[in-house]
Parts: sequence; C-alpha cells; structure tokens
Amino acid sequence: MKKIKTLYWVFTGLIVLLDGVMPALTSHTELARQGISHLGFPDYFRVMLTVFKVSGALVLILPFFKGWIKEWAYAGFAFNFTCAAIAVVIVDGFGAGILFPLFALALLAGSHICYHKLHPALKIA
Repeated sequence: MKKIKTLYWVFTGLIVLLDGVMPALTSHTELARQGISHLGFPDYFRVMLTVFKVSGALVLILPFFKGWIKEWAYAGFAFNFTCAAIAVVIVDGFGAGILFPLFALALLAGSHICYHKLHPALKIA
C-alpha cells in the first residue's frame, strides 16, 4: 500500500507541476502566445485553458476533493492531453511534439489508477 501511495503522489505531483503550476507561471509569456496561435487557437483560449488547468490541478492535489469532482478533473485533463496530441499531429504531423501530451496522459492514467487503488470504497455517483 505504501508503494501505491508513493506512486500516486509522484504521478499526481508531476501532473500538478507540469500542467498546473507551469501554465500558471508561463501562460502570459510570448512563447505561450506563439504556441497557442501556432496551433490555430485564439488568444482567449490560452487564458481559459490556464484557468481550467490550475483549477483541475488544485482538485487533484487537495485531498478534501473526492468523488465525482475529482473524476471530472481527471476527465478534463484526459481531454486536454488527448486534444493537445491531436492538435499537434494535425498542425505539425507526427513528431517529437506529440511526446509531451502522451507522457502527461500516461502520468495521469497512473495517478488515476493509484487513486482508485488507495480509495476502493469511493463511489462516483
């Protein structure tokens, strides 16, 4: 059980750092603006996405969020990483740019699996 708990916090901590803290600190930079516009999204999408990422990261990392709200956060990040991978493939083709969203999706899956192993009695409904 201790190994599962450690893995949960490693996976979840990396998701929070990579997709919660970093966007909060860097979303206003010129590089972030260029990245969003390169994929064909309007600038307001960058701001909206940052708000959702930071909110989702807080839900994942704070232990008093349980049940359906945590499941929604996991789902939101899964949609985010999947759509990011698709957007990169459509704009740039298959290449190294697809690796980060897929890596983040694997971390998210690990976090979700460990969360449910740690809390088997939690009901989503």
